[in-house]
Amino acid sequence: MMKKISGEEPKMWGASIIGFGNKRYKSTKTGREVDWFLIGFSPRKANLSLHLAIDINKHEEILQKLRKFKTGVGCLYINKLTDVDQNQLEKLIKTSLKINNTIQYEKH
Repeated sequence: MMKKISGEEPKMWGASIIGFGNKRYKSTKTGREVDWFLIGFSPRKANLSLHLAIDINKHEEILQKLRKFKTGVGCLYINKLTDVDQNQLEKLIKTSLKINNTIQYEKH
């Protein structure tokens, strides 16, 4: 789903995260630059962790229709894909990409 939505190939980021796209972020406080993926996921024992570059809790309209999940800062935790509404999940991923693309960055 993330490959289809982003149009990017999957890439391993560390030992357990599969990311799509690449963005160079620059800290406004330190000036330090770091490359990171636009969207990603990590299959874990307890759940599937979706990494999105947005404050997920600010998207209440989508979350209300999503069904069974937990959230963290920039992460959505689901037990299995069938627990969530696929259309709403796509909306959330697209929203993350849209917001990400409005932030200036150097694409690699």
